[in-house]
Amino acid sequence: MILRPRILFVVNAGPSVGGGHVMRSLSLARALEQHGADCVFLAPPEAVAILDAFAPDMAREDATAIDAETLLDAVTGVRFDAVVFDHYGLGRAEHEAVAQGRPTLVIDDLADRPLAADLILDSGPARVEADYALFAGQARLLLGPNYAPVRPEFAALREQALARRGGPVERILVALGLTDVGGITARVVDRLRQRNGQLAFDVVLGSTAPSLPGLRRVAAHDPRLTLHVDARDMADLTLNADIAIGGGGSTTWERCTLGLPSLLITLADNQRPAARALVDRDAVLMVDAEADGFETAFDRAAVRLMTDAACRARLTAASLEVCDGLGADRVATAFLEVVAAPRDAAVRV
Repeated sequence: MILRPRILFVVNAGPSVGGGHVMRSLSLARALEQHGADCVFLAPPEAVAILDAFAPDMAREDATAIDAETLLDAVTGVRFDAVVFDHYGLGRAEHEAVAQGRPTLVIDDLADRPLAADLILDSGPARVEADYALFAGQARLLLGPNYAPVRPEFAALREQALARRGGPVERILVALGLTDVGGITARVVDRLRQRNGQLAFDVVLGSTAPSLPGLRRVAAHDPRLTLHVDARDMADLTLNADIAIGGGGSTTWERCTLGLPSLLITLADNQRPAARALVDRDAVLMVDAEADGFETAFDRAAVRLMTDAACRARLTAASLEVCDGLGADRVATAFLEVVAAPRDAAVRV
């Protein structure tokens, strides 16, 4: 038995991928550390930038790239006892080549390729075991939003958030991803601020977001806008908002944990199934950034969210049922049980 296992995270990031993989993996890494593990990230430059901003103390092993062609070179000489993959560009061959029989957790949202793991985590609300029938082998499946790795400060604020929901809309949280895919943040803020003169806007984005220079110019003469660059206080911002305009990535579960009525904007194909499932549960409103007529659909949904108190109450109640914010601890516990087990007793593909 390894008393203090060293767990390697192989996590993708970049302008087209976003920073959500790194952020949710960080939440899981912190939970693993609380349970007595040491965690280290295999970090290409895109991941290094996020780690420097949000977790400068997190150990990392620098790498020039971690795609399928370069991954084995990147892990050469790196010591680890178990591995977590959060990278949609890797599959069974890469998982097996890196893990070499070590305990393995794969974080996935796609269910579209063979995986090699002891545990597979997919927090999608529509995901069922049959989706992985061809891809997971004998891996244990951790499915649904209650396994989503959410930072513990969100669950800690859950009761406080519930007590303040239901009032008028005065403050809007706009958080569409650190990398601001396609400059979506500026597009959304422009539409909101032209139509809502008395509202305050907390706008969250990363330091390299394409919308940032323009929004800084706007904020300089529009006191309603407060920019939060590489924000570390997302739990407080989510708590204090009355509604949110949010991306369809891992921050969805943060908003659900605090029952924040939200208009979710999907920015990628893999976000759409989860978004539709949440709409079916009456937990969010949703528009697709790539759909024809996006601006009209967005305006209509935003007005509904701001003016329909009954709608907001339904969204709050349903979203609280979706996710309780304790998933990181659940996943950490399950993975460390695998790490602690003799390898001939652990589940393998």
